[in-house]
Amino acid sequence: MSTLITTPTFGRFSDEPWRVLERAGAAPVRPCADRALPAAELLARMPETDALIVGLDPITAEVMAAGPRLRVIAKHGVGVDNIDLAAARERGVRVVYAPGGNSRAVAELTFGLILDATRQITRTHTEVLAGVWPKHFGPELHGRTLGIVGFGRIGRLLAGYARAFGMDVIAHDPFLAPGAFAGEGVRPVDLGTLLAGADIVSLHLPAEPGAPPLLDRDRLASMRPGACLVNAARGGLVDEAALADLLASGHLGAAALDAFAVEPLGDSPLRAAPNVVLTSHIAACGHAANQAMGLMVAEDVVRVLGGEEPRHAAV
Repeated sequence: MSTLITTPTFGRFSDEPWRVLERAGAAPVRPCADRALPAAELLARMPETDALIVGLDPITAEVMAAGPRLRVIAKHGVGVDNIDLAAARERGVRVVYAPGGNSRAVAELTFGLILDATRQITRTHTEVLAGVWPKHFGPELHGRTLGIVGFGRIGRLLAGYARAFGMDVIAHDPFLAPGAFAGEGVRPVDLGTLLAGADIVSLHLPAEPGAPPLLDRDRLASMRPGACLVNAARGGLVDEAALADLLASGHLGAAALDAFAVEPLGDSPLRAAPNVVLTSHIAACGHAANQAMGLMVAEDVVRVLGGEEPRHAAV
């Protein structure tokens, strides 16, 4: 049995995920140690692949059709929107993932982005390196309102960090009943109320493949003047050109993004936008998160290949 690993971050901080696969005879193969596997090479290797462990690679119906032996696809992370789940069901391929494995890492990075964007830490650092000694002012977080869109594991952790800083927290989640917010110290609101009332908006929900951005130009324009937008979820959630325009006009005060519609980030208007912090989809890149995600998906790959039911199945 062969397990093809397309993500360079699998097992980076622990040998145990590799050992789990090796002990089970699920021979792990990672052709690229420093980058994702190119799409053409992925297709070429599919005929000999029984299991896939992937990062953000698009795993389409075409990819699955090229792998007659394929039995399981494991997402080395949480969001499975890059995997064609309908095609997997049709072919009888199981899809597993690592829910909760990276929640704390993402929530911590998100709060770091909030501090960076509002207090202009990266901008100040860059100017000091250039020989300038600036005094940029920004708002304190105490007493400000954080709006969280998507109130799952990551949203709940972020809410706790925000409350520790003395922030008020409101949240919107289209998949949760109002009672799910009870005891969280968070006020549930509709999306329009959240955008109009929050000083900082943070996104924590999946993006539906092919769907228009959740925050299109009109919704971005409806945000409170001077507000800050943070997106450490999925790039497809935000109209990036509209965001750049609203930053340039001064309607929005700041933005911080760790996820983009096209990655790596190409010739994007966000590169020239003011008061923006851009990171390279690193929210899940915590040591403990990497270890946990690797072990969770490796164990489920072995279960599926051994004819057992996986613990964390998306399909």
